[in-house]
Amino acid sequence: MHVILGATGKVGRTTVASLRDAGAPVRAVLRDPAKAQAFSDLGCETAIADLHDHQALVAAMNGASAVQVICPVDVRVEHAYSKMATTIEALGEALSEANPPLVLAISDYGAQHSSGTGVTMIFYSLEARLRKLQSKLIFLRSAEHMENWARLAKAAAASGVLPSFYHPLTKLLPTVSAFDVGFIAAELLQEKWGAKLRIVHAEGPRRYTPNDVAAAIGLLAGRNVIARPLPEAEWRTALMRAGLSESYAELLVELYTAHNAGKIDAESDVGQIRRGRTGLLDALRPLLGA
Repeated sequence: MHVILGATGKVGRTTVASLRDAGAPVRAVLRDPAKAQAFSDLGCETAIADLHDHQALVAAMNGASAVQVICPVDVRVEHAYSKMATTIEALGEALSEANPPLVLAISDYGAQHSSGTGVTMIFYSLEARLRKLQSKLIFLRSAEHMENWARLAKAAAASGVLPSFYHPLTKLLPTVSAFDVGFIAAELLQEKWGAKLRIVHAEGPRRYTPNDVAAAIGLLAGRNVIARPLPEAEWRTALMRAGLSESYAELLVELYTAHNAGKIDAESDVGQIRRGRTGLLDALRPLLGA
């Protein structure tokens, strides 16, 4: 039985569907009972559990051959880092008690660094906590999701200007579709291997610059769109104006600084890179209704 936490997200839902397409048994763990029917229709078992409800979470993982986990991110919560750290510890305690044979964690490029990477430090903490388990581990480190450009793509299509936190505009960025991460996770869960720890990096078919993203938005919108560097002094205000909490905005400012310094990438000589098939145009097309 494959138990999938975060089953309603882009990654989790794709993992669930891929496993069911392969005929694998799946239990989708949900917080909202109203969403259970969609997973039952796919042939899944469902379990209702909050990550902070220890007994419900342990029960949801009962009998699992593998558990897929992801740390939920709330961009509006205050004290964002400490909130996510508390969630990681609650998840770790439940996994310790359930003791599944295999845990696959959706992690992040840059998770090898213990400091200076903003929100990515959460994934360093997640990996560190899971290393204490007796279970075999797969850390699936994902490049930034192409779908994250949705925050800016619609405004750029309307205005003709894509503000970029990434400098310079010719910087090649590792990205991947969130849906491809889910497909890769499903493949890994079905593979046979013997090592205690396996690190895999998930990336798209190629890397893109901010200029490439602007050009893709322009092509889909039928107008000229240019990328324009957003001055670092304006980052925090721009992020908060978009609805992020002050603490989460500060974590993203540190992340973008680390990105521009080249720290957010696949760990050299560690693990492998699995490449998704989705290109930038195909990822952006549904975001723009094109």
